[in-house]
Amino acid sequence: MKKILAIIFLLILAGVAIWQTIASKDVKVGLEKGDKAPDFELLTLNGETKKISDFQGKKVILNFWATWCPPCKEEMPEMQKLYEDYSDEIEIVAVNFTASESNQEKVKQFIENNGFTFPILLDPKNKANSGYEVLTYPTTYFLNEDGIIQDKVVGQMTKQYLMEKIDDM
Repeated sequence: MKKILAIIFLLILAGVAIWQTIASKDVKVGLEKGDKAPDFELLTLNGETKKISDFQGKKVILNFWATWCPPCKEEMPEMQKLYEDYSDEIEIVAVNFTASESNQEKVKQFIENNGFTFPILLDPKNKANSGYEVLTYPTTYFLNEDGIIQDKVVGQMTKQYLMEKIDDM
């Protein structure tokens, strides 16, 4: 009798495990490939208002970063090189997690000291970051010309890796 109960118990456990595996695949967590990129409106370092929809019609690399993030600091020169070489084909938009910075002047100094020329948007109220559900920095979204998410990368990227992603868009 104990063997029969043990077998029934194991079958029930196996059934629950299978059900949880199948059910978890149907759950959508965060933004995914194929989703329309949420629009947002933020100020640039120069005080100009920009929306992500302003860049529609071009491929967009949408990067979320902060000055205190070492991988962010390391990948930004790579993005600058890419921007210099391919700005007629792609747009790089870097959204600073300004809510986490000591002040906006620190962000401005970082950009000026490094000679970055791609658009830098400030997010002092964490609107864009939370809209894109960014939890780790850097996080980068690749958007096609219609503003559809083609891919998402969490972590530092090289220029070569960025080029490969652009070719896939």
